[in-house]
Amino acid sequence: MADKDDFGRAGEHRAARYLESRGFTVLARNWRCRDGEIDLVVADSSVVVVVEVKTRRGEEFGHPFEAIDARKRARLWRVAVAWASAHRDLLRGRRLRIDAIGLTGAVAATARLEHLVDVEVP
Repeated sequence: MADKDDFGRAGEHRAARYLESRGFTVLARNWRCRDGEIDLVVADSSVVVVVEVKTRRGEEFGHPFEAIDARKRARLWRVAVAWASAHRDLLRGRRLRIDAIGLTGAVAATARLEHLVDVEVP
């Protein structure tokens, strides 16, 4: 299990670097509340983005985004609102949205990275 956890953490680290290279600042990693956990919270001047990171070594069990079903999207939104409520000062004047990053490959550092912007919330 530790190997899977390490792979997931490496994926989150890669996702953070990717977002930073696109002008975002990481505000939080692995933020938790009673409703769940947020992998990453990033922001630029106009938006705060809650990011769900999914890593897969391959697609034998489906594409990483397939794990983000309607129930998961609803939970992500509840947790995003909880984060925003706890950090009003960081949200001020910015829009809140949810993105997903999927990484597929044997090694997180070289895995195929896909960024889904503004995940539809049910």
